[in-house]
Amino acid sequence: MNLGVYIQVPFCQTKCTYCNFHTGVFSSQMYRPYVRAVCNELAGHPALYAKENLPIPGGDWSALVVDTVYIGGGTPSLLAPRELARMLEILCAYFRSALHEVTLEADPETITAAKAAAWRRAGINRISMGVQSFSDTELKAAGRMHRRDDVAQATRALRRAGFGNLSFDLIAGLPHQTAASWDDSVSQLLRLRPEHVSIYMMEIDEGSRLGREVISGGSRYSASALPNDDQMADFYDGACARLKTEGYEHYEISNFGLPGFHSAHNLKYWNREPYLGFGAGAHSFNGTERWANVHDPAAYTAALQQGHLPVEQREQITTLQALQEELFLGLRQLAGIDLARIEREYNVSLRPKLERLFEQGLIEWIGERVRLAPSHLTISNEVFVELLG
Repeated sequence: MNLGVYIQVPFCQTKCTYCNFHTGVFSSQMYRPYVRAVCNELAGHPALYAKENLPIPGGDWSALVVDTVYIGGGTPSLLAPRELARMLEILCAYFRSALHEVTLEADPETITAAKAAAWRRAGINRISMGVQSFSDTELKAAGRMHRRDDVAQATRALRRAGFGNLSFDLIAGLPHQTAASWDDSVSQLLRLRPEHVSIYMMEIDEGSRLGREVISGGSRYSASALPNDDQMADFYDGACARLKTEGYEHYEISNFGLPGFHSAHNLKYWNREPYLGFGAGAHSFNGTERWANVHDPAAYTAALQQGHLPVEQREQITTLQALQEELFLGLRQLAGIDLARIEREYNVSLRPKLERLFEQGLIEWIGERVRLAPSHLTISNEVFVELLG
């Protein structure tokens, strides 16, 4: 069984105003002990899982082959290259591995020629860069540390080091964003031509400082300068059209890749394949159950030093939840879902609901596959509510 491994590095230089992740700004003195804890978790996984009575994907460690690794955060590129290399060395020493995609998340201002070369030597072959925007005004308002020119400099360093698989993130809906600034961001991205692109719509919720400010009607963090929903939808649709023209394949609502450059690791999540997470706040899934480590890196590190795994939550996936995930995650992909397989495996009939959505022009039938209509991706949540209700 092929397995994806996610390694969480929850450290940041600063907390972006829109961020709702369990990450934060910590002293760099925590980095080395934290890396040792992750290495201990990787090396001791059979005993740690047995002690916590955690389920092994497929039931047999020896049958698992790790083929993708994603080092995310936070800002993992803050770690010294030797620390990143050490985690990968331990992983390969204690797991069967046939790695073909090893991704590191990196912020532009943290990327140097020396780091890029060290990352390649460590076996990292894909960089996911948190670009977010090419407008310095938008970047400043969002609390980002980098500026427009940093992205080009980082890209040059990575290309010279031999990276042939780069992914850039952009966010539609940042404060102060206009049609002109968004068009310029997309143009600059296309000029640098990463192999993969993620376009995210700004989310407003209580998990971020900006979200709380918007909900409370305040004006801090440029809350009053947010584009409205219609503008965000226009930004997204415009980017989709331009990326398609430039040869990018739109394969998931937020993700686009040149041929052969879809994210192999993230496809495991969307296809409900097993993956294991290591580090503070990392999540795991074995096909029938999910669990997560404690989010606080100090508590996580202390627990590993004492020889046990601090699992914070566990959830057994019911048949209904599995069905809902099949539909939600499957329909996020532009290839859609195999309706016949899902109806057969879950002993359900979804056609009456789907036919209503088809009559509204919200979904398309392609043989036995069903997918969201590409022209209605910005209202995908409404489709999911109708289908899962």
